[in-house]
Amino acid sequence: MPQLPDEKSKETIQQTDPPPDGKVSVIIPAYNEFERIEENILGCAATLAKFGYDYELVVVDDGSHDDTHLALLRAHRCAPKQIRIIRYHQNSGKGNALMCGSAYSNGKYVIFLDADMELSPEQIPLLFRVMKNTGCDAVIGSKRHPESNVIYPPIRRFYSTIYYALVKGLFGLPLQDTQTGLKLFRREVIEDVLPRLLAKRFAFDIELLVNAHSLGYKLIDAPVSVRFSRGFSRISASDVWAMACDTLAIFYRKYLIRYYDKMAGGRLADMECVAVSSELSAYPADTTRELAK
Repeated sequence: MPQLPDEKSKETIQQTDPPPDGKVSVIIPAYNEFERIEENILGCAATLAKFGYDYELVVVDDGSHDDTHLALLRAHRCAPKQIRIIRYHQNSGKGNALMCGSAYSNGKYVIFLDADMELSPEQIPLLFRVMKNTGCDAVIGSKRHPESNVIYPPIRRFYSTIYYALVKGLFGLPLQDTQTGLKLFRREVIEDVLPRLLAKRFAFDIELLVNAHSLGYKLIDAPVSVRFSRGFSRISASDVWAMACDTLAIFYRKYLIRYYDKMAGGRLADMECVAVSSELSAYPADTTRELAK
């Protein structure tokens, strides 16, 4: 199991890129990840500590039916100041989990990262380098970038290609990919955009990026390395159909009824997902006893 480096070991690490000029919040949505989540979270924490970041991991249990929250509590014990656990009981979608985690976070920079770690956190410094060199407001990991190293099943590649064509035709975003699970934002983008959004599941990413682009934020894509680790895909044909319908609904809201133009924004803390969620301190005492078994 990965261990967090102590202060002495940190001094021996050769750091190419200086840490960011502020706290980094990494938002990680998790759904039925009991078997791997503890190791993945501790590995991510060790990586960020190695880089010398001032960071927090905000892990959101998206209504898991297994013991994901217990595995997260064990990880929390290893770094209680850096690993924060948010939980709600009804599965509401990856987008909802990212919105909820963002509302609880307090970093100057916000990163979205998938729990399976198919996109290693070792790549995070590259995103900050791109942001620094271009002055952009968000860096979007892209499997379609010419410098990306991508190994994943043909069916997922097929879905990605079809969806990219649909999104490009509908919205004309300056990006080659919108769905890769590694993204970096300046906090003002998150504060400004998330309260406007309605999509809670797979189309969350495109609704976020469409609105950010419309508000004048500069978006840049960056290469990623993807290592497919699951023996199966969680994306079904029905998911693809639902995502296509949700994407067309975003087009309808943006161009036909001008819904987003009428939105005045709001506060992250006022979003519905915050009201139905709780952090670790709100867990009942019997959860702690169960964790100790």
